[in-house]
Formats: sequence, C-alpha cells, structure tokens
Amino acid sequence: MEHIKPKFAEDQPEPVSGENPDRSLRALLLLEVLANADAPLSLAQLCDRLAAPKATLLRMLVALERLGFLLREVDDKTYLLGPRASRLGLALLRNQVVLQRSRLVLQALVRQLGETCNLTALDGDSVIYVDRVETHEPLRLHVEPGTHVPLHCTASGKLFLAEMPAHRRRDILKQLELTPSSDRSITDCDLLESELERIRARGVGIDSEEFVRGMVAVAVPIRGADGQCLAALACHAPTARKSLNELIEYIPQLQAAAAQLALSLALDSSRG
Repeated sequence: MEHIKPKFAEDQPEPVSGENPDRSLRALLLLEVLANADAPLSLAQLCDRLAAPKATLLRMLVALERLGFLLREVDDKTYLLGPRASRLGLALLRNQVVLQRSRLVLQALVRQLGETCNLTALDGDSVIYVDRVETHEPLRLHVEPGTHVPLHCTASGKLFLAEMPAHRRRDILKQLELTPSSDRSITDCDLLESELERIRARGVGIDSEEFVRGMVAVAVPIRGADGQCLAALACHAPTARKSLNELIEYIPQLQAAAAQLALSLALDSSRG
C-alpha cells in the first residue's frame, strides 16, 4: 500500500476588521461577481454590475486587495479573486458538519463501486484532498486528508484547470513546473492544453497512470447553483484490478453522488 503524507499551510489569515453591514454585504457581492466572471474586471465594470459609486468601490477594492481577497492584474486596472477568497470555499468544504454529510455520500459510493473515492478541492496551485473513503482491498493508494498533489497529472487537478477561466488557467500554467510524477505525466504545456480542452468538452478529468504508475483515476465536478465547479469527486484504482475504461463506466454513479454532495453544500450555505 503506497502512502502519501499531507502538507499543511503554515500561514494564518489576517482577521478582517469590522465594517457596517451594508458595506460588508456589498463586499460579498463584489466577490461573488468576480467569482462568476470569465475574465478579470475593471473598476468601471464592477461599478456597472454592482450599481455602486466608483469612490466607494475603489476603497473596497484597495482593502480587499490588502487582505488577500483580491489580486490586481499587471495592468493595474483589472481585478480577480485572491488566495484568501479561495480559502473561504475550502473552509466550507472542511467544516465538520459538511464533512459528516459528505462522508456518508462517499461511504455509500465506495460500497457501490468497491474502489477508493475522494473529495478534492483547488487550493492555490495544487489539489488538496479534503476527505476520502478507502476501499477494503489490500492493494490501494493511501493519501491522507490534507495532502496536496499536483494539478497537471491528477484527474481532479486537470479537471480544475479545465474548468477555470482561460486567463486564470494561463496564469497558473505559467507558474507551474510541469514536473513528471511518473513516466506518463504530461510535461509539455501545449499537450496539456490539448488534454484540458478534451476534459472541458466531456466534463470528466482522467488520470491514465500520470500521477502514480499502475494507478488510474477519474474525477467529476461538484457544481454550485450557478454552475461553478466548487470541488471534485474522484475515484481511483490500481490497474491490476481496474482499467481506466472500467473506471470511466462509473462516471454516471460519480455524477449522481456529486449532485448529492452539491446539495449538501447548498444546504449548509443556506443555513449560514
């Protein structure tokens, strides 16, 4: 049984100072607009979409950028979500109430498929294993929750890259070192882009022994009500027991379970 240990981030987020309710709500709406945008937005575009005064929004943008919720593009004129905003979604997935509900879905799916299933999320420029339920088979890959794995050679990672807006994907790929994890990892950026186009078209991430030789995996998106990819549900197995084509046959069951997980996330958000 192969074992991969987690890597935990050491930095702690800076607390947000209190503001009046109207301004706080407007800040949340601003983050929501940027989260749903296909490209970075300018101050003028944000003013138009939020029907807010330019001076008010500019102060808000400066504060959110300072706190890490936003990033300003190199042209200094457009904004996109920053790392701290991404951690909000990750914090929801790792909430104990949400984990209890998602664990039930994962357990039922593993009983049905007989292979390990994982709940994963995008965390900066890597994939984090939020939770997982392992198969009872002795031959399996053991990955602790909290472990980070690469984007370019995992089923979930390639799915996240394919799902994100083109500008964000380009920025991440510029920074990524496409280090081979196995002799089947894609290490050429153009070849990876072609693979991501295929994944985007079919809506399923595939790992054909690219992360670990002798292991295959598939991943499907967990979508919010707005259609955005919130997380991924993946299943992996050793090739000694299952072929990639056999895992692909499980996609309908994975998609049904992903819909259940999406509903549990929506229920938790509505209670907040």
